[in-house]
Amino acid sequence: MNISNRLINVGFGNMVNLSKICCVLNPDSAPVKRMVQSARDNGLLIDATQGRKTKSVIAADDGRVILSALKPATVSLRAEGDTEFYNDDEEE
Repeated sequence: MNISNRLINVGFGNMVNLSKICCVLNPDSAPVKRMVQSARDNGLLIDATQGRKTKSVIAADDGRVILSALKPATVSLRAEGDTEFYNDDEEE
């Protein structure tokens, strides 16, 4: 499948177009927290955590910021297509 059409699961059945992802970040640093707050203030925040703790922040190329309950390493492995590591979202 072409990367431009590939969707990855970022938790709880929520999908993101892989070609739109710029980076996957740990949410604990102050700059990332400011980025999330700025996206929230500007209406560009997408919360895909289903009420769970945010474990990764995904920055998209259009300025949107997506919150995920999956660890950055898990999102990365899913982006690489590693299905061996696939434990469903609840494990995280």
